[in-house]
Amino acid sequence: MKIGIGNDHVAVEMKKEIVEYIKSLGHEVIDYGTNSTESTDYPKYAEIVAKAVVNKEVDCGILICGTGVGMCIAANKVKGIRAVVCSEPYSAKLSKEHNDTNILTFGARVIGPELAKMIVYEWLNAKFLGERHKRRVDLICDIENRC
Repeated sequence: MKIGIGNDHVAVEMKKEIVEYIKSLGHEVIDYGTNSTESTDYPKYAEIVAKAVVNKEVDCGILICGTGVGMCIAANKVKGIRAVVCSEPYSAKLSKEHNDTNILTFGARVIGPELAKMIVYEWLNAKFLGERHKRRVDLICDIENRC
């Protein structure tokens, strides 16, 4: 799987650990930045990764900022994105199984790297269950198309 990753200045060190972890699982990682600890604006990285997901340059995306919330909000502004912010593995797994999420976000100031790895593992290994969940995802997409 090819995974796009992006972050702001707060999450540079966390991203390095997560990139190495994802590679150790056998996946390819495309790093969309930043690699600088100089203050930057997270929405631009969220948009870059979200567009890469929508344009199928990558299979899915991971975004990391201070809390994960800002990245999640920004990514969800891109049509076709279903981003989720998670601070524990169970919600990450179910977000993929039930909501077919295509971007995972979390906060470098909220969780540590080992918990982040658990969250990433569960999310990457979960599969969309379809059936009744597909109907609900389709309803979400209908809202996106109307608004």
